[in-house]
Amino acid sequence: MAAERAGHAGFKVLLIEKRALGGVCLNEGCIPSKALLHSAKVLDYTRHGKDYGVNIEAASGSIIRLDHKFVIARKNKVVDTLVNGVKALMKANKVTVAYGEASIIDSTHVSVGGEVYSGNRLLIATGSVPVIPPIDGIDDGLGKGFILTSREILDLEKIPKSLVVVGGGVVGLEMASYFNSAGSKVTVIEMLPNIAGAIDAEISALLLKSYREKGIEFLLDTRVTSFAKGSVVYDGGSIKADKILLSIGRKPLIDGFGLENIGLVTESGAVKTDSFGLTSLPNVYAVGDVNGRYMLAHAAYREAEVAVNHMLGKRDIMRYDAVASVIYTSPEVAYAGETEESAKVRGIDYAAVTVPMLYSGRYVAENTAADGVCKIIIDKKFRNITGVHLYGSYASEIIASACLMIEMEMCVEDVQKIIFPHPTVSEIIREAVFRL
Repeated sequence: MAAERAGHAGFKVLLIEKRALGGVCLNEGCIPSKALLHSAKVLDYTRHGKDYGVNIEAASGSIIRLDHKFVIARKNKVVDTLVNGVKALMKANKVTVAYGEASIIDSTHVSVGGEVYSGNRLLIATGSVPVIPPIDGIDDGLGKGFILTSREILDLEKIPKSLVVVGGGVVGLEMASYFNSAGSKVTVIEMLPNIAGAIDAEISALLLKSYREKGIEFLLDTRVTSFAKGSVVYDGGSIKADKILLSIGRKPLIDGFGLENIGLVTESGAVKTDSFGLTSLPNVYAVGDVNGRYMLAHAAYREAEVAVNHMLGKRDIMRYDAVASVIYTSPEVAYAGETEESAKVRGIDYAAVTVPMLYSGRYVAENTAADGVCKIIIDKKFRNITGVHLYGSYASEIIASACLMIEMEMCVEDVQKIIFPHPTVSEIIREAVFRL
């Protein structure tokens, strides 16, 4: 994104990439996982077609099943299409792409493939890598087909009979959801007493209930102590597994490309930046996961734009008050801004309302389950929207409008005057604000 924006603005740009354009999100994260999850959603709809008056007459003895190899092939096609789109964007904006491992010599010189390049500005966007904890036995299984990271699991050729997911965050939950739909016996082990990290506690509980009803087992408040061939040992017992997904988080990638040669200030394992993306050195910027601020692709895109605008002398600043997070399982979860828990920590005098999705006509028309909710949090002093949390279909699409409300500090009365199209699931926000 930074290269595209800088090239479009007229800068002469060199983009160095050691694997594939698009980074983690496009090649081994957001996009491929969504391709898999969509196939799982279609499968689940097919299995429950009778709930909507759609009866599938199958030959005697046949069953509805997922063709996992086809799903993987389709995922690869989706990724290839988008990677080629990125290549076209680089060409259109006259960005020179150099493939290989970069090494920073100083703040104006970088080498790659034996050639040294110079430039007036340096932008670091090396992303992140999976956290590999020092657990006994991990080296015996990692990289050998038994213990997988988010990269390898997206290319599994066969659905495992049993899958243990270590870590109940977004990545772990999305993969647990897919493989559960695909037929694996899935167990999630999470060291915290809740799933999905810093998500609103009420939404987390609803999500946990939904997953358990679908057959996913959870061992919460549980720590893995070791790995053995074919099993995971935890404090209190052990469980057999054909495959293990290690998804306890990611960390900024700050090693292996000469960062130490320029002496940038780091903080908590990430490159320290200001609200313009500037590091401790003039004309050296860092955006995306490497700065450790908000490790999401859409946050990285905006950080890239802010950094390039700062290079251009345009007035811009990075804000994080309304960055949405989404869990793309079925049902979806999407949220932005304050939770009740974070509001209490910050000392905000808040009010919260939770409205069932049953108040949305379209939601009722399209869903047989009635457990979806919309939760809105406001600052009572100013009556502005400070947090929105959605659990149900279309949550990932509705959250963008909620982010706008938070970003613009819209108060309840402002939102009440918005004309929402009817019937849409987004109307649930209107229903909620009239109860505050």
